Amino acid sequence: METTPGTRRAGHIGRHALTAGVAGVLVVLSGCGGLTGAPASTDSASKSGNTPSPPAATVVSEEQAYERVIAQVLPSIVQINTSGGLGSGVVYDTDGHIVTNAHVVGKYKNFEVILATGGKPRKAQLVASYPLGDLAVIRVSDKTGLAPATFGDSTKLKVGQIVLAMGNPLGLSGSVTNGIVSALGRTVTEPQGEGSPGATITNAIQTSASINPGNSGGALTNLSGEVIGVPTLAAINPELGGGAAPGIGFAIPSSTAKDVTEQIIRNGKVTNTRRAALGVRVNTVVGPDGQPVGVGVAQVDPGSGAARAGIKPGDIIISVNGKPTPTAATLSEVLAGLKPGAQARVELLHPNGKTDTVTVILGTLSGS
Repeated sequence: METTPGTRRAGHIGRHALTAGVAGVLVVLSGCGGLTGAPASTDSASKSGNTPSPPAATVVSEEQAYERVIAQVLPSIVQINTSGGLGSGVVYDTDGHIVTNAHVVGKYKNFEVILATGGKPRKAQLVASYPLGDLAVIRVSDKTGLAPATFGDSTKLKVGQIVLAMGNPLGLSGSVTNGIVSALGRTVTEPQGEGSPGATITNAIQTSASINPGNSGGALTNLSGEVIGVPTLAAINPELGGGAAPGIGFAIPSSTAKDVTEQIIRNGKVTNTRRAALGVRVNTVVGPDGQPVGVGVAQVDPGSGAARAGIKPGDIIISVNGKPTPTAATLSEVLAGLKPGAQARVELLHPNGKTDTVTVILGTLSGS
């Protein structure tokens, strides 16, 4: 599983933040120079400087595919208004359930929902929020005319597939952008903030479809009209002063969104995160130079794998399975690539200055 370093969450649109810079995933890029040594083309059209045009039938066919998917899916996309801003959501069923991001609902319990097809705002209430995975489910009281989306199998995605992102970027209702699946299996960690304790998203879909504030909680669809992801993060480039990094966005895979949504509808909460946990409460420890040096253990859950392995408050976790863990975020990313029940080698720095490596049998991360 691949990890994208230095990420941060894209928030929903605040009511007074439409002119603010685009927030998103901070992707620290290095070695971004142009390609060198590319072989010269021997194609006659390339030599003459002319690029062959695609057959007209191909262009029409692709346009028709886009139009068909948009007509099919867009009625399932809603705008979610809170007292602090707005975001997007996807109608999940005819019983009024709508799936969105936890950071869209934030701390709020009551919402107004506007359908893509128009009409008066509808009242909605929070069913449950799952901040650790940045997902939430709300439910509208007026279920009339709801058009549930079809959720596809994100495990069958392939890099290069054409996708469309639908939502309400910058408050522009019912907007659609297109792109491709750029990469699969990314692990991205959000910063702590309103409605998010610093969610780590596993198996995230990277896409070139434009994702902006307000797209959060909407739909990433394939050309079969299936929702295959929930757009959540948009990248920024620190070299541009925090400006948008074009073509880099991330979505929670639909398989994860479906699993979490079904658990919330059935149980009122997430009962099985399917994520590994050490069984500790931690914080990042910084050295004299102000740089992070490891993850300090503040509390050990009784009966957890960490407790059985002898980890104690005051210990500092330096690495897991040989992978350095200088911050709580990196520890979360490393654990996100492991499974409950697996064994993990945890390197510790004890308060007396001695180091030690213990083997921990991983438990399951709590959904709360």
